[in-house]
Amino acid sequence: MNSPLDYFDLTGRTAIVTGGSRGLGKEMVLAFAAQGANVVIASRKLENCEELAREVEDRFEVRALPVECHVGYWDQAEDLAKRSIAEFGTIDILVNNAGMSPLYASLDAIDEGLYDKVMDVNLKGTFRLTVLIGDHMKANGKGSIISVSSTAAVKPTPGEVVYALAKAGLHNMTESFSKAYGPEVRVNCIQPGPFLTDIAKAWDQSSIASIGKGISLGRAGEPHEIIGAALYFASDASSFTTGAILRMDGGLG
Repeated sequence: MNSPLDYFDLTGRTAIVTGGSRGLGKEMVLAFAAQGANVVIASRKLENCEELAREVEDRFEVRALPVECHVGYWDQAEDLAKRSIAEFGTIDILVNNAGMSPLYASLDAIDEGLYDKVMDVNLKGTFRLTVLIGDHMKANGKGSIISVSSTAAVKPTPGEVVYALAKAGLHNMTESFSKAYGPEVRVNCIQPGPFLTDIAKAWDQSSIASIGKGISLGRAGEPHEIIGAALYFASDASSFTTGAILRMDGGLG
């Protein structure tokens, strides 16, 4: 390597990104492709995945595979892993980004169906896909797994109790899997605070402005600001980093 930037080169590698068709997932897909990686774009809405896949292939001249996948279902996580490996042969990067946090009126309004749905998408699916791809990576002698948690994992509020439980579980899984799959595979976690993704389009300006009051940088994050952390963990730049949880919240108090 001739330059420090060469450590971020992903040419010839393949990345799976769940929840990859919009928001932070989309930003990571585009960043990986810009650095030369082929990408598997997975989400529940195939049309969105296909649209992004076309953009990726047109802009970056890499391969992009759109896959409809609800990671909360065990069999769909298995199908995603099988299809990705069959298409590309080797998976080098896995980003467990898919998540959900439905609103509820009160804690006693959380029924079993809602509880299970949140845990399935945020925790169970991540566990299953990490095992499948982690085993594949370890057998190949290399790989990087990145999970996306939330500040809710360490600073929960009454409005996201189940979501916070699940995201806290990702922190435990990060360290557990880093030990299980090391030294060949690195397993790390990004812990974002509030980001102005497409979900924020429904917020009014006063709500957006209020977010910054408890943040050292005085604002919420822009989606593209996830890129530096994602490229660091995905690439050789983080070759001596595993089991880490990177706080990305602008200094949330």
